[in-house]
Formats: sequence, structure tokens, C-alpha cells
Amino acid sequence: MSGAEVLDVGRDAIWLTIQLCAPVLLVGLVVGVGIGLIQALTQIQEQTLVYAPKIVAIFVSLLVFLPLMGALMSGFMRNIAARIAGM
Repeated sequence: MSGAEVLDVGRDAIWLTIQLCAPVLLVGLVVGVGIGLIQALTQIQEQTLVYAPKIVAIFVSLLVFLPLMGALMSGFMRNIAARIAGM
């Protein structure tokens, strides 16, 4: 395996990591900003208020996006297996 192929696999792995993490992180970001906005508007400054809705939202988003994540991982593994078989 040449250096260019190693860099190509590394780039694909980093892109896959971004694709896997982005939906869950965006859901956490939106819920966190929404709760923060509600806290600012109502002047409720309870620090623990953010955690329960955020945990539930991230759990639900993991359930929703799990098939997509599995398909992405499966495609990447097929790509890696094809590269190994092609050596």
C-alpha cells in the first residue's frame, strides 16, 4: 500500500467520523440553544435543567439515525475490504 492510498483511507475515515457524529451533535446543539434561550427568556438559571432534555433528544436522535450510521459504516468496511482484496 502506497502513501497516497494510506492518506486516502485516512481521509475517508475522517470524513466518515464527521458524517457519523454530525447528526447527533447538531441535535444536541439545537436542543442546548433552545433550552438556553428559554432560560434566558424566563430568567430561570438552573444549570441542571439542560441535561435531561438534551440526554433524551440525543437518545432519540441515536435511535433515528442508527440505520444511517450502520449503512455508512458498512459501506466503509466494504470499501476497506475491497482494497485489501485488491492487494
